[in-house]
Formats: sequence, C-alpha cells, structure tokens
Amino acid sequence: MFKSLAGIAFAVGTLSGAQLAAATEYRIGLITPPPHQWTVTANAIADELREATDGRIDLLIFPSGQLGNEAQMLQQLQTGALDFAFMTLGEFANRDPNYGIFLAPFIAEDVPAARKLLSGETAQELLDGVDKFGLEGFGYAMAGLRQIVMRDEVQSVSDLSGKKIRTVPLAPELDFWTGLGATPTPMPLPALYDAFANGQLDGMQIDFEGTWNSQYYEHAGSIIESNHMMFPMIAVGSARKWADIPPEDQSKISEVMQRHLDELIGKYAEIDAEYLEKLRGTDVPVKTVDRSFFGDSIDRWYEEWRTKTPLLQQLEAEAAHE
Repeated sequence: MFKSLAGIAFAVGTLSGAQLAAATEYRIGLITPPPHQWTVTANAIADELREATDGRIDLLIFPSGQLGNEAQMLQQLQTGALDFAFMTLGEFANRDPNYGIFLAPFIAEDVPAARKLLSGETAQELLDGVDKFGLEGFGYAMAGLRQIVMRDEVQSVSDLSGKKIRTVPLAPELDFWTGLGATPTPMPLPALYDAFANGQLDGMQIDFEGTWNSQYYEHAGSIIESNHMMFPMIAVGSARKWADIPPEDQSKISEVMQRHLDELIGKYAEIDAEYLEKLRGTDVPVKTVDRSFFGDSIDRWYEEWRTKTPLLQQLEAEAAHE
C-alpha cells in the first residue's frame, strides 16, 4: 500500500513538473504606469489566462515604458522580440494617416459613443489592417476623454496661444494644437510631472485619471473639462510570434483579451466622473467648455484631415448614426 501511494505521489509530482516545464512565458509592453487602467487590465488578462490554463500561459507585464517607447516596442513586435503590446495609435497614424481618424475632435460626445465607434466597421477595417505592420490585432480600448490642464488660469481659447502643451507624437493631435496657435510638445509620460512642475511645459492634454493619479493638479492653475477628443488604445501582437502559438492558446488569448478590452472602455464613463469629482474638490478651478470654445479651429482641422484620409468621412458617417 505504501509503495502504491508513493508511486502515485511520484507520478503526480512528475506530471506537475512536466506541466511547469510546459508553461510558456509571453511579454506585453505598455507605456502606462502600474496604477493606470491599461496596466490594471493587462494584469487582469494575465491572471485569467494563467488560471484558465493552469499556468501554461504566463503573461508578463512590463509597464511604464520598461521595454522602450512605442516606436521601439513596435520594432520589437515586428522582429518577434516582443509578444504583445497595448499602444496608442501614434506610431500607426504616423505611418498611415487613416489610423489618426479616431483622434478627430468631438467625433464622440461621450464614452458610450466612443465605445460604439471603436467596435464599428471602420475600426474593424483598421484593426485588420495592422497585418501590414507585421502585427496581429486583437481590439481597441481607450483612456478617458481628453481634457486640458494648464499652469495658469484659462478664460478663453486665446489663453492657449503660444503655450507649450505636452502631447503624444501623433499627427492629428499635433495638428489640433497647432491650429489653436499653441506649441505641441511631445514628451514621454514618465518625464511629464517634473517638466510641468518646473515650468518647462505650460500645460498638457490628458485625462482626469492621469491628472489625479500623477498629481499634475498640484502645479495647475486651471483644469478645462472639454472632452474634446477620445484617446484610443490598440492591442496588438507580433505576427511572427503569434504564428507559433498553438491554435487553442490563440483562441483563449484572443477571447480573454477582447472581453477585457471592451469592459475597459465601458468603465471609463464612471472613471472619468469619479476623478472629475475628486479634482473639483481641490483648489484648482475647473472650467467646463464645449466645441464652441475652440472657435473655427475644429472645422479647419476636419477640412485638412478629410484630404489626408478618406476614412475620416466614413467614421463621421458612423458617428452621425449613433
């Protein structure tokens, strides 16, 4: 009897060791810090995949640009040095203007409208199109709607003229700020706090979540609730690495990732409201504006970008039917 039990224990131990040896590690890179919802979602995906596959799929999270900036991560994905990434659309839009259309000012009036556009036909067409970059596309999510945080108090759009505004290096966003007479200043997110605190920057385009969690409001003289732009994220993988993943694991990764991405978008209506309420409790004045605040600069932006990408009008048509 003792020998039988010992044999069973040895067999179980051997099986566990084999399962452990069969575990496959994948890496996913992000530029967002650990508290950000993109990183929180990546960790939730990793936890579910690990549990659902008894540890066979181990997704390792690298936040805060640990693996490099987005241009570097894109190159790693293309070569197969990186497995997955949550990325802004910057590197895509700078290679193909069509990917910039989701940055169209006021294309989505709120988070539910943005969610519909990011699951619509135009979005799917562009998601399928990432194969030309050597990538596999899984879906979209977003951060909160874009707001404006300034060192000085702002009464009108003219107060933004000549100001250095931190942006991401994304052509549609840069054009938006140039059209306002401001100086868009791309800067890595980890460097933003110090640059804003020491006056290297006059302001930033960001969401309420980042404004609160990174405490940018501590050096702000004005917060403008504008909701003027959505800020999509695209989840992609290396096509080279994806081709080597067993079909059953491909199916599980896709299903779990797509579900969490959609849930993430839906959360942002509540997230935006929660952090706006917190910011209203500070000493920094919060000014609420609409499209008219920006004058005719929005119309000029659309005129320019309709000539750059025919898909913009297609997306506008989708938005009009929401």
